[in-house]
Amino acid sequence: MPPLVRTAALSAALLLSAASFEVGAASPRQTVDWSSLPLPAIDGGTLPAALFQGRAVLVVNTASQCGYTGQYAGLQKLWAAYRDRGLVVLGVPSNDFGGQEPGSNAQVASFCELNYGVDFPLLEKQAVVGPDAHPFYRWAAGETGPTGVPRWNFHKILIGRDGRLAATFPSAVTPDAPALASAIDQALAQPVSSPPVAGQ
Repeated sequence: MPPLVRTAALSAALLLSAASFEVGAASPRQTVDWSSLPLPAIDGGTLPAALFQGRAVLVVNTASQCGYTGQYAGLQKLWAAYRDRGLVVLGVPSNDFGGQEPGSNAQVASFCELNYGVDFPLLEKQAVVGPDAHPFYRWAAGETGPTGVPRWNFHKILIGRDGRLAATFPSAVTPDAPALASAIDQALAQPVSSPPVAGQ
């Protein structure tokens, strides 16, 4: 499927569908404003902010040559199981850790689709740590402190339907971990609303 067609199809489908574990770390005060974030799709075009507003979003920084790369399969299963209930899995390929995502955006997209059948949304490759980190990751770090900053590939950040940071999970917490499932269920149980974004 051509990149722009795939992105459009994904957008349409989503718009039609209604220890080491930290929850609510640092008492997050602000909501993430998806409409203000750059959301370049890995296969071209832009992911619309409406895909994420009012939904729970699991944001995962990914890599294709990592010991945790097999988690792509579990993330795809989460997406398939929960998307109709309002969960979006958002992959953010990054080469920040160990140089384990060296390929182009096209190579990453092909790898994910061919090896794991991934059809959840992926951003273009991004920095997720440091001063050049994608604005979402800078926001998360500001809300949580160190627990919101990835230390390796496949760090997980869960955003509630209200746009607030609900939980963070380190890389070793697998997509099928009971703690993650419990946090997702709690996030999905929130009423769908459109809260004011930070600064409004």
